[in-house]
Amino acid sequence: MKFTRIASMLLIAGMASSVFAADDSFSLKGNVQTQLTKSIADDEHNFSSGWIRANVGGQYKSENLDGLIMLRIFAPEFGNKIEGKNYDKILADLYWANYKWNLGDKDKLNLKVGRWKTDWSQSTHFGTYLDKDLTKRGLWMRDYSHNAIELGWIHGLSTLNIMFATQDAYANKGYVRIEEDMKFTFPLEVKVGYRANHGDPIQYTAYTTHRVATYASYNIIPAFRVYGEYACIYTQDEDLSATAPNYLAPESNYFKPGIYFQPFYLGMDFAPKSGILNTLMSNLMVEWEYINKRDNLYPIAEHTYDDWAWTVAYVKKIASSKLQFSVYSENELSDVGLAFRLTTTFK
Repeated sequence: MKFTRIASMLLIAGMASSVFAADDSFSLKGNVQTQLTKSIADDEHNFSSGWIRANVGGQYKSENLDGLIMLRIFAPEFGNKIEGKNYDKILADLYWANYKWNLGDKDKLNLKVGRWKTDWSQSTHFGTYLDKDLTKRGLWMRDYSHNAIELGWIHGLSTLNIMFATQDAYANKGYVRIEEDMKFTFPLEVKVGYRANHGDPIQYTAYTTHRVATYASYNIIPAFRVYGEYACIYTQDEDLSATAPNYLAPESNYFKPGIYFQPFYLGMDFAPKSGILNTLMSNLMVEWEYINKRDNLYPIAEHTYDDWAWTVAYVKKIASSKLQFSVYSENELSDVGLAFRLTTTFK
């Protein structure tokens, strides 16, 4: 732990000192986040989960190269278990270099290497079906981390990204991810994506799971937006032996051969731009999600899960801080959960 702390301090000091040497833009970035959740059905604890953490690092920008390094730091007294996984108290959360080339007035090419997040669905609670496990949902769970190399092409209103990501140090476990993002001149954004674990069958006896998703967002008026996401997830229908010496289990236990899942959600976002309503809130969001046969996603037979789920979220931005509060359904529509997050950003 002492070595980790010393290394972290040296990294931050090095980034800070480079401000004086850089010819282009360099800035320190950081924020402090607090999150609490409470299930009404949970009478064993005051809160069902909670953590306080800090994110700190630096970002470099120039005409031909962008870069980012961010450390995530958990408080010693608070747990560092997120979504069932334990993390180090101090860990390298994000780090990437992005090389850029201009190919003309309308075309740009870039090559990105490192670890970064994709913010796919822009939902408060659901979505990101292209990347996430369908059993995972919760407050502001809309991004996903990748260890990858990615080629990007911007042409007019279109942004195309082709990624190969790895989940181990040998690139034996990996997936291909393709995303097309179209932001039109009128208030419409459409995304289409494909992801499949094509890297796994090269070294393993493994099923290939294909995920196709589309996302759309449209501003009916400046203060009112409708949005949603739909996906189709399918695992190849083949009979592979689980006793094979190089057998690799699918990423999720519900990835059964020949089974289709078609989840979707719909949302509405009210974001007043002025007046008393803008003083009271920055966003008020309502979302409904449907996953066919949701019971099939979970191994715990004694629990029941409704195919539908809902959430209502409130957001208020105050200076450099953002307050987020959600009320949502858990296993069943009548199971109510509460979640709160406060993020204060320093730049």
